[in-house]
Amino acid sequence: MNNRLCVVLDDERWPENIAGAADAVFDAAIGYLQKNKLGEKIGFFKPVVVNLCLSNNQNVRKLNAEFRGLDKPTNVLSFANIDDEEFVSDLKTAKEAEIGDIIIALETLQEETKQKNIALEHHFAHLLVHGILHLFGYDHQNDDEAEEMEQIEIEILKQLNINNPYEEQ
Repeated sequence: MNNRLCVVLDDERWPENIAGAADAVFDAAIGYLQKNKLGEKIGFFKPVVVNLCLSNNQNVRKLNAEFRGLDKPTNVLSFANIDDEEFVSDLKTAKEAEIGDIIIALETLQEETKQKNIALEHHFAHLLVHGILHLFGYDHQNDDEAEEMEQIEIEILKQLNINNPYEEQ
């Protein structure tokens, strides 16, 4: 299947190696979800497309205020197309399943890596996996949902040789 990650660089300060890392993370996440049949409602019978924007705090803050009512930056935002009422009907005739958009804020990512004393690439991978899972309908609004989502994140990151982000390092 020709799954695609479409990366847009919205801030030139992003390290060059992140785009390559994004492809590997995307492949691992989508591969895991497909292998475990965790995304069938999305239409895994078709290639999956995810849009990733490597942005900054200023732009993420605007989006967070507009769509979530929170006037502050955050590390990652996901906009899932499954939330659109027409997604399922459009999927029937589409050649691929464009499942949504992920936006990651550079400064917040950098700040969190310093606070947690972890590699930028590892935290980026975690945020991208987290965003992808949101696009597939996973959430963490209650303890059971959070536990399920975290376990999937841990399994995907393990395939990338990244330690469990929920354990103290």
